[in-house]
Parts: sequence; structure tokens; C-alpha cells
Amino acid sequence: MVNTTEKDSNYQDLDKMSVHELLTNINNEDKSVPLAVERSIPQIEALVKVTVEKMKAGGRTFYIGAGTSGRLGVLDASELPPTYGVPFEWIIGLIAGGDTAIRKAVEFAEDDLEQAWKDMEAYDIDENDVVIGIAASGTTPYVIGGLKTANEKGLITGCIVCNGGSPIAEIAQYPVEVIVGPEFVTGSTRMKSGTAQKLVLNMFSTAVMIQLGRVKGNKMVDMQLSNHKLVGRGVRIIMDQTGATEEDAAALLEQFGNVRQAIEAYQATH
Repeated sequence: MVNTTEKDSNYQDLDKMSVHELLTNINNEDKSVPLAVERSIPQIEALVKVTVEKMKAGGRTFYIGAGTSGRLGVLDASELPPTYGVPFEWIIGLIAGGDTAIRKAVEFAEDDLEQAWKDMEAYDIDENDVVIGIAASGTTPYVIGGLKTANEKGLITGCIVCNGGSPIAEIAQYPVEVIVGPEFVTGSTRMKSGTAQKLVLNMFSTAVMIQLGRVKGNKMVDMQLSNHKLVGRGVRIIMDQTGATEEDAAALLEQFGNVRQAIEAYQATH
């Protein structure tokens, strides 16, 4: 294993830097992250394709992780239903220590090899489901145990890690390794590693949703209309896609309560 996330920072004497120097140097480090992600696109592509295949067969996707990695998985999973109008059960984010750990660290929760699978069992997990472990270090026991058991049960497994040749990448059938190098603050993987994981999750889940037909053109036609801003966006999408007036688009949206259905109804009568 090549453990770059724990290597000494490229910068010394951080406590002696001015605010401007701190911000400039952090930004310089951050600039390297998208390039690291770019190198991993073939791995991300493979994971997307197999996930789409399984979800079309009725499967779901589980993210499992601890700390920052777990929180990022929960964040990505929680944003998909309102954005794409999919059930909350399609992509599920699980974090070591449970929902309490989203806000407050739960001591030693990530060290339990058995708990991830127990957490997934509560969702009646089956062979069509996909399990993706998220762990900057690639060594988190919670993730290792979950992926091992998932493999034994015949599930598809993937991971998003930031060290090369890690135990988790060895276990996962579809590993994504984004090697970002040392953190600005030595070992603080909520920084570059967390940014890399967020970028990969954005790419992964967006590509999966598009492949599953949840986007029309470049528009979120299945989004939940949960506030005035989103209702206004829905009206504009209908106008853009159909040429309807704002008044007609608003009436259609009110009638159908769904952008896609409103567009289809307009197009069927014009």
C-alpha cells in the first residue's frame, strides 16, 4: 500500500503563515484534485456501468463509510431524491456510528468489522444491490468488513479511496483510487481527499441517474417541487421544452405536479 494521505504536508510552519498565505497555499493544493480525479475516470466509468446494470434489474446502491467519508456518502444519497425524484431507497448512505455520527464523532465506531453488514441487513439487502465503500485511507475496518461480507453474499462491490493499493481497493471488485497526495494539514483527509471523494460521488451518482433516464436533455424533469424556487425552475423548464407561455406552463405544473408529465401532456396535444 502506498499511504500518501498520511505523508507529511508539502508545507511547513503553517502556524507562521499569514491568512493570505494559508488560503493561497490551500488553494494551490486543491488545484491538483480534479487532475487526480481525471486519472481515475476509467475506474469510475466501470463502476457506473455495473451499477446502472444492477439498478435496472431492481437493485439499490449502498454507500458505507466512516467520518468525513461516511458523511459525504450520506450527503450524496440524501440529495438524489429531491434532485431526480427517485425513491430514498434507491441510493442509501450508511455511516459508522449511525445518524448520530453525521454531526458528532462516535468513538471507535469505524473499528467494528461486523457493523456495516448489520446496518445493511436492516434494508433486506439482496444480490442485485451494489455496495460502495468510501474511505480516504483505504483501511477503515467498518468498510473492509462490509465489503468482504458483500462479496461473500455475491453482491457487486466498489470503493472510493485516496491511497494506492489499499486493503479496501484489494477487496472491492470495482475500485476507484484517486491519489491526491499529502494533505495541507498533515493527515487531515477532510481536505483534498474529501474534495476528491465529493467530486467522484458527484460524477458517479449524476451519471447513474442520467443513465437511468432521470434527465431530459439537460434538465431535472423529475425533481421534487418542494419550494417556490424549484416550482419556478419547473415552470421555466416546461417553457423551454415546449414553447408554452409562462401562464400555461404554470397551469400544467399545477395540474400534474411533475415537470416531465407536464411536458409530455403538452406535447401530446400540440
